[in-house]
Amino acid sequence: MPSSSRTPASRTPASRTEPAASPAGEAEGGSRRSLSRRAFHTAVGAGTAAAAVGLPAAAATADSAGAAAEHRERPFRAAPGRHSRRPNILFILGDDLGWADLSSYGAPHIHTPNLDRLARQGVRFTDAYSGSATCSPTRFSLYTGRYPGRTKGGLAEPIADRTVGLEPTHPTLASLLRDAGYATALIGKWHCGYLPDYSPTKSGYDEFFGNLGGALEYYSKLGLLGEYDLYEGDAEYKDLRYYTRVLTERASEYVSREHERPWLLNLNFTTPHWPWIAEGDEEESAEITRRIRAGVKGALNHRDGGSVEKYREMVEDLDRSVGKVLAALHRSGQEENTLVFFGSDNGGERFSYNWPLTGGKFGLQEGGIRVPSVVRWPARLDGGQVSEEPVFTPDWTATLLELGGARPHPAYPLDGSSLAGYLLRGEELAERELFWRVRGERALRRGKWKYYRGQDGKDHLYDLHADAREQADRAAAEPELVKELRQAWERIDKRLLPYPDAKKS
Repeated sequence: MPSSSRTPASRTPASRTEPAASPAGEAEGGSRRSLSRRAFHTAVGAGTAAAAVGLPAAAATADSAGAAAEHRERPFRAAPGRHSRRPNILFILGDDLGWADLSSYGAPHIHTPNLDRLARQGVRFTDAYSGSATCSPTRFSLYTGRYPGRTKGGLAEPIADRTVGLEPTHPTLASLLRDAGYATALIGKWHCGYLPDYSPTKSGYDEFFGNLGGALEYYSKLGLLGEYDLYEGDAEYKDLRYYTRVLTERASEYVSREHERPWLLNLNFTTPHWPWIAEGDEEESAEITRRIRAGVKGALNHRDGGSVEKYREMVEDLDRSVGKVLAALHRSGQEENTLVFFGSDNGGERFSYNWPLTGGKFGLQEGGIRVPSVVRWPARLDGGQVSEEPVFTPDWTATLLELGGARPHPAYPLDGSSLAGYLLRGEELAERELFWRVRGERALRRGKWKYYRGQDGKDHLYDLHADAREQADRAAAEPELVKELRQAWERIDKRLLPYPDAKKS
């Protein structure tokens, strides 16, 4: 990132010429703010750049130069001196959504007007990362604010049986905010352990409605273990309608309530995770359900189905669903003082659009861990901004605890850094290391540099500002830096639990 991005308060904002944004659930209209200049040049080509700034894709070749000139960067700056009470928190996760699967991040074929509008109304992060490369470890890192390897359950990549989970004794984002006076709810995918030992209601959530496992068939609600997997609290709840629709209704109802306390809602969609079922695909749903009940191994993974077009349908449905929840929030009168976050639990899967990143879910190349991330808080943050600061999932835990007036438990120190000072007071973020490990791979980012060791067992070094695609290996040219970053990774790794029955990466 340019060095100036480390001093956001000193930046001069671009002139505000856009019309005021409409409520999130209404029809898309008006112009969009552009990507940051670096992201524009490295993340999108002529066609995808046009989509990212809100031009029709067909106009890309003819008008890409004009679009670049017209839509100027509005780098991030804080808005000091603005005050509000503690925010409500609506934290939304898509599932296996790739970095460039939104049109505001460059997707040339997926139209996401509601999420694009959310980005225009808040701060869009170009260099945001998940806590891990798969579902449940990232969720552990969000709920605990710590590296997944701090806990036994976080070592599963991902959880696929009933033997491990998030221990109810471990402090969580929900339990700490609840102790500070928040109402807490989780709607959607939990994926941090199964009943009877583990569930959201045992880890700080007053309310839970959703699925416990890592995936489910969208109509029948059959999960990875072949079980029915839709719960209200700790009891099964029967609803055989399309799952994304059910979650959208529940979340809309929650944000529409007259709350007496500030609230935290974790809204965890399973969209666009496999199986590749859009609303209305009932015949495909019935066939997958039949195969699950017949005990066909891997039936839910749906490796013989799906397509780029079906994936587009699912992502666009996710966008509409988020738009409906945001529209309900707007109608409730709580929008101004509600912090809304949208992101993904890891990088994209089979049909995802990750350009220009390499790799995807399960691995620690950029495509496996860099994710779209947007934060909006009308009471405190100006809209239309872009931040190039490297951040990752545990940072959001630390940030939300600070904003909610909650203190981390001293026996469970956080691994993330609060971004509250950076976002709200213009404080400079200190350079630090972001750390990841999965079986057979390791990665660490410091500033523009990324140290990576993959399945080949060799150390690699990439300058992510110049080479987000991780193709120009600088390890031979910078041996001392490689050594320094490798030692930094190993210092952190030594403090974590070892993988069971396996040599660490």
